[in-house]
Amino acid sequence: MNIEKRINDNLKLVHLCCHRMKDKGIEYDELYSTGCLGLVKAAKKFDETKGFQFSTYAVPVILGEMKQLFRDNNPIKISRKLKELSIKANCEIEAQRKMNKEPSIQEIAQKLNCSKEDVIEALNAVNFLKSLDTDESIANKISQNDEEKTLNRIALLQAIEKLNTQEQQIVDLRFFKDKTQTETAKILGLTQVQVSRKEKNVLKTLKNQLIS
Repeated sequence: MNIEKRINDNLKLVHLCCHRMKDKGIEYDELYSTGCLGLVKAAKKFDETKGFQFSTYAVPVILGEMKQLFRDNNPIKISRKLKELSIKANCEIEAQRKMNKEPSIQEIAQKLNCSKEDVIEALNAVNFLKSLDTDESIANKISQNDEEKTLNRIALLQAIEKLNTQEQQIVDLRFFKDKTQTETAKILGLTQVQVSRKEKNVLKTLKNQLIS
């Protein structure tokens, strides 16, 4: 396959990576342009003789370009207060897990006497910066496990894209924004029972798509 065709056939990978990095302070169009540069680099350097798929190699390269963009622009400023809150929140999470409990954001907020929004902002901001600092040069360190994780991530994102709008909202609220079923129901204008039922159906659908 020539380089131009490989690029054109895999532009969707750039969009997938953009969705992972969006809402972090940089416009989608700029992320996409940067991701395309990463895709071009990956297409030029990809070695088919290594035995793994192009998407496995390209995704880390694309994400690497995007992460460098974040570093160069430094859009996320972490205050001392936010860092301290993140440390306290993570300590509370670990303490609860040692007792075989998985605390909700609401429970952590109540324990720390702050709002859910503050907890979410602290955890997301600090964890995002950590991911930028610890994931360097991944394109040069791809192992069989890295390939599998990358492909699984891509497959999951593609499976989610096939869900209808409400199902995608449920996945986003429940598993990416850590909302409870009751909170999700209130946001979507449903009952908790309806959310529970739809969530089970969504998980079943995703499972079937991923193992098919």
